[in-house]
Amino acid sequence: MSKGFWSIIVGIVLIFGLVFYFNHSSSSSSSGQPTHNVEGLDKAGVSLVEYGDYECPFCQEYAPIVKQVVSDEFNNISFQFVNFPLTSIHPNAFAGARAAQAAGLMGKFWQMHDALYTYANWNVWSTSSNPIPYFQTYAKQLGLNVNTFMNYFNSSQVNNMIEADMSKGNALNIQGTPTFFLDGKQIQVSPQVSSFETLINAAIAAHGKVTKSTSGSTAQTAK
Repeated sequence: MSKGFWSIIVGIVLIFGLVFYFNHSSSSSSSGQPTHNVEGLDKAGVSLVEYGDYECPFCQEYAPIVKQVVSDEFNNISFQFVNFPLTSIHPNAFAGARAAQAAGLMGKFWQMHDALYTYANWNVWSTSSNPIPYFQTYAKQLGLNVNTFMNYFNSSQVNNMIEADMSKGNALNIQGTPTFFLDGKQIQVSPQVSSFETLINAAIAAHGKVTKSTSGSTAQTAK
């Protein structure tokens, strides 16, 4: 065969190789990093993590309790919310997570988080056939530029962040929401401030520290 023929073959192989390389690089880089929705000063070194679903009625029930606990223990703990929308049973859950993370990229994650879980809001958007207009209203109420908010809402960046959170939850074999972890160990806790406080104070004691919460209570060190 002629040298020209082999030159064409080599050229084709190089082209396919480059196509594969760039496609592979693109797919690898498109996978997002998990979110980092964290609040609290963590002076006692105690972490509380919630895997939650914005449409989940149980998560909505727990939300004001968790908010109170975090407020009371703000100095002592770090609290992290991780997205785990149960899309098979909650059709608006992923959209809710998108709204929170879009607001987060604009510096208002916790404000949108609270707006989504406020019962008067939650009862409407969670059952809507199109929740997006409600999300836009909440964004406007939070002082966000709605066009920018929607650009983030529709972005692959936000989508990938949520999917990365879900991958974390799946790796932990989470079956439902809300699921809580205290210092890396899954806990069962009732929707009462006192139930959370008992477990958190025990965790603080296990760390061997005495700190004052914002509510003024003191956690004792372990003897």
